Amino acid sequence: MIAYASSAQERMPHVAFVADGFNPSEPVPVRIHSECMTGDVFGSRRCDCGEQLHSAMQLAAERGGVVIYLRQEGRGIGLINKLKAYNLQDTGLNTAEANTHLGFDVDARQYECAVAILQDLGITAVELITNNPDKVEALRRSPVEVAARIPLVIEPQADNRGYLQTKQELMGHLLGL
Repeated sequence: MIAYASSAQERMPHVAFVADGFNPSEPVPVRIHSECMTGDVFGSRRCDCGEQLHSAMQLAAERGGVVIYLRQEGRGIGLINKLKAYNLQDTGLNTAEANTHLGFDVDARQYECAVAILQDLGITAVELITNNPDKVEALRRSPVEVAARIPLVIEPQADNRGYLQTKQELMGHLLGL
């Protein structure tokens, strides 16, 4: 586990989990995972984040990969605004509509810090563990080569089927629902 921060005083650094057998001289399986306290820590079924994180950690451990945990909660809007978005979703808005209703982009995440972490680790090519075409495109615009994409599809549950359909239909996620 390696913490990355812009200063020693930063209390919420990004983290890279680097598995045994990591070999940066060949394409490395990499998951760039954005923080989701409700899913990652508390097991919320509103999303697939916690299950994606655990699956990616397992895959990285098996294949000598890396999981980068970015501190950009709620697609970059922060925990408080994410909880406000949850309240709006309870009134019938989907996740994209809730974010825009609050005055944010549908997805405000940035990936430059993930690229910097990859470069710090000496990684020049990745097998990106994602369903999100925006992540693939962000890395393709960087010095890091995307050698392959590894799908990370979690079986939909009754509580998150609508959320996953929104991710697929409005955000272009490659879920095959």
